[in-house]
Amino acid sequence: MTPPIRAVIADDQMMVRQGFTVLLNAEPDIEVVGQAVNGLDAIDKVAELAPDVVLMDIRMPELGGIEATRRITSAEGSTVKVLVLTTFDLDEYVYEALRAGASGFLLKDASADELAHAVRVVAAGDALLSPNITKRLIVEFSRTAGAPRAPLMERVGDLTERETEVLTLIAGGLSNAEIARQLIVAEQTVKTHVGRILVKLGLRDRTQAAVYAYESGVVRPAGL
Repeated sequence: MTPPIRAVIADDQMMVRQGFTVLLNAEPDIEVVGQAVNGLDAIDKVAELAPDVVLMDIRMPELGGIEATRRITSAEGSTVKVLVLTTFDLDEYVYEALRAGASGFLLKDASADELAHAVRVVAAGDALLSPNITKRLIVEFSRTAGAPRAPLMERVGDLTERETEVLTLIAGGLSNAEIARQLIVAEQTVKTHVGRILVKLGLRDRTQAAVYAYESGVVRPAGL
């Protein structure tokens, strides 16, 4: 039997922590193993409990969710995925959280089913940015990112032509199945390409690949 996904909820509002705990513990494959009241507490809980996923509020006292995310995901050997919780779908800090290493974000008013689905998707290593917002958010915030960063552009040169094509489609919000249909290849082939892209670019997951595609200039926002 597959062990449940271990989750920690980091939010300074007790009602949010307890509400999400009740909802997630009702799922047979998810277990909330801890709660944190701020970013520093979240870092300590991750070190103590080794969760698979941290649901991280952006705005918290003492240490906010962005810096906590950066510290958690950059720790040596870290495999913890961070799912950012936000009140607004275009929160100005969301893109910074993605750059800090978050695997995606979810609105706090998401349904119980959406919440559980988000945890499963992120735990599996896939990107999760609220449906219908993914591309819009990344594009909107990448408009302010300035010129492509040279070091990132150089690393793109390590990709094959097909891998660059797959990276572009990832940035467009396409799933592996959708990419496979567009390229007329097997889905397993796409998974192989995605895995090689992540290794070559030193990225954690698809979300980071999408951000990288914009910041490196592989994909440019419409109109730029």
